[in-house]
Amino acid sequence: MLSLIVPMHDEAPVLDHLFKALDAVIADLGVHAEIICVDDGSRDATLEQLRIRAAADPRIRVIALSRNFGKEAALTAGVDVAGGDMVVPLDADLQDPPSLIAEFVELWEQGYDVVYGVRADRRSDDWLKRLTAGSFYRVFNAISASPIPPSTGDFRLMDRQVIEALKQLPERNRFMKGLFAWVGFRQVGVAYVRPERVAGQTSWRYFQLWRFALDGITSFTTAPLRVWTAVGLAAAATALIAALALIVRVLVVGREVPGYASLMVVVLFGFAIQMIAFGILGEYVGRLYEEVKGRPLYLVRERVGFEA
Repeated sequence: MLSLIVPMHDEAPVLDHLFKALDAVIADLGVHAEIICVDDGSRDATLEQLRIRAAADPRIRVIALSRNFGKEAALTAGVDVAGGDMVVPLDADLQDPPSLIAEFVELWEQGYDVVYGVRADRRSDDWLKRLTAGSFYRVFNAISASPIPPSTGDFRLMDRQVIEALKQLPERNRFMKGLFAWVGFRQVGVAYVRPERVAGQTSWRYFQLWRFALDGITSFTTAPLRVWTAVGLAAAATALIAALALIVRVLVVGREVPGYASLMVVVLFGFAIQMIAFGILGEYVGRLYEEVKGRPLYLVRERVGFEA
């Protein structure tokens, strides 16, 4: 049994292409399959088209969330209901090529629990996105105990055992790529070239990617907090050395009036350092606040196709 999880947000223009590609892959594999489409508060005709398709195809199951909760929540909603021995999340825009699933299945049959796609190059991205993505993976893997293979996304095949492990993780600030790496199991990557979107346009913006990166780092390491202990110790040592230097200078040269400009530079620099530290502390406190409230990760407005 193969479960395909497809989070969707305003994906009406790509649905015909998507289901045509999925039908071809399922037919070639010769397996029982379910296609779990999670509508994440779409504002276009995505949900209406999914209802029509689900009525005509018993393999299609639709979860309509009550509003836009974000891709991580939509992906979690699909994981929660997936019943397959193999589970594959993929994007609706076909930038995660369904034709690669056959190779995923072959490696799964060889004993791998997770088979993930690795982008062979990022030439389709602009220079800023390539720079920021590469920087994120380097920083994350340098400070996290659960490194993520560079240039990987959510596109992967996971064994049933991995899915059950993921369902035991209750956090609400979810960074799924990090969770996939954290659970471990036997994993292997498959390189591929990511094609262009078949239709429509991405809803991701740079600010959202920045927030996504912060969620990933703060969810999997406390290094940004610990580093300020080292910064404080270094600042204290610098202040002590400067104080000793001033004492020696006064004893040797004599007293002199300190400059206003240099004093303001030191004060403003110290203030900036404090604000950065408070900002990082605030990120962690805010996440603690979200966890303590205990709100559900998502709310379901409608389910279609699960009765069968």
